[in-house]
Amino acid sequence: MIHLLAGLICYLCGSIPFSYLLPKLKKIDVRTVGSGNVGGTNALRAAGPVIGFSCMILDALKAFIPVLVFSKLSGMDPKVVGIAAIAAVLGHDFPIFLKFKGGKGVASTTGVMFAICYPCGFVFLAVWLLIVLTTKFVSLGSIIGLYTASLVGFFFNTNFGVLFLILATISTVRHSDNVERLLHGTERKTDLLAFLKKRRPS
Repeated sequence: MIHLLAGLICYLCGSIPFSYLLPKLKKIDVRTVGSGNVGGTNALRAAGPVIGFSCMILDALKAFIPVLVFSKLSGMDPKVVGIAAIAAVLGHDFPIFLKFKGGKGVASTTGVMFAICYPCGFVFLAVWLLIVLTTKFVSLGSIIGLYTASLVGFFFNTNFGVLFLILATISTVRHSDNVERLLHGTERKTDLLAFLKKRRPS
């Protein structure tokens, strides 16, 4: 029963489209601007730093909270944790509230990492920030950060490492267009420092 509840509740929590709802406060539909992706980076570009970073944090929390709860309730049972984590990320990627058209799962995966192995979450943030600040490619930082954190996960628990690798692979598949643009040198750059210094016009 707990497996079913973990999957259902975590999927529904993951489906809450914060990166769609918050930009709507400025009458911006992220599905029709920029990359069209319902995620924190597109919200950042379209609606500015306050809304953009708020979306990233909330997208992480909507996975962090339910996964943490079911991890504690199950005594860190690997099956329950795995179902909860994957369901939460899939909820973000394929939200029932937006006709299954969601984001790429980076923030939600980070939330999962902080819920069950917080050092991996910090590793991701450090690698992501370093790469994004030096290259200005959010997609590159996300992919490398997720896989680096996944490998670190194996040092804590094999199950964590495997789970994080699965989530990293799901996110990489969702980033397939970005990977293609990176290979062709046409990927869009995002200057985080510039966003922090001034608001983008809406």
